[in-house]
Amino acid sequence: KLMRFLGAKVIITPKTGKGTGMVEKAEELCKKHGWFLCHQFENEANWKYHEAHTGPEILTDFAGKRLDYWVTGYGTGGTYHGAGKALKAKRPDIKIVLAEPADAAMLASGIKTERKPDLSPAASHPAFKAHPIQGWAPDFVPHVLESAPENLQDDLIPVPGVDAIQCSKKLACNEGILTGISGGATLYAALEAAKKAPKGSVICAMLPDTGERYLSTPLFADIQADMNEEELEIAKSTPSMQLLPS
Repeated sequence: KLMRFLGAKVIITPKTGKGTGMVEKAEELCKKHGWFLCHQFENEANWKYHEAHTGPEILTDFAGKRLDYWVTGYGTGGTYHGAGKALKAKRPDIKIVLAEPADAAMLASGIKTERKPDLSPAASHPAFKAHPIQGWAPDFVPHVLESAPENLQDDLIPVPGVDAIQCSKKLACNEGILTGISGGATLYAALEAAKKAPKGSVICAMLPDTGERYLSTPLFADIQADMNEEELEIAKSTPSMQLLPS
């Protein structure tokens, strides 16, 4: 609804096709209608933007300050590849922690993604399973991610979907930060990294998302639109203006 509100045409593809099916449909539509396909999973402009902007922004924020770890997940891999390069170039001692869904441990498997001549995925990755961390890990390892320098990653942390959702909820309730499931997943990975980090380490974990996009997802599955029993009891605790169910 948000995308359509902004004027976009949203074409839904069957779940059975997964991410590779989504990409295939996009390619097909662009060929048919003469549309531009940005190839965000393969286009080097993706990671180069993060190398020129996101990475330097982090470095500016931590200028003259300690920074020991940077934690991120991956969707296209552009943030990890580009910002990671910028961070390592200026501050090579920073440890970069990459996270991926525990149910889609494609990087951990060590299995390369089959590719077409244009470097897009040729088939679904054998280690992929459906997971609730939307925006992370389609059913293939993007070329933008796979083409990153091998020495960029210092650690790889698997994130269970249920823990990602729980971290998102805790951020909202305890810190007033409304982030999505992927934001919760990044925080989970940062907390896991902190368990192994030396005392006093400084860890940067970006949450580039908002929970408002997730109203129809498992993140809000147990959030009721109507008052629950506890709220009804609070409403009845004073005599006026009681809106009780009939």
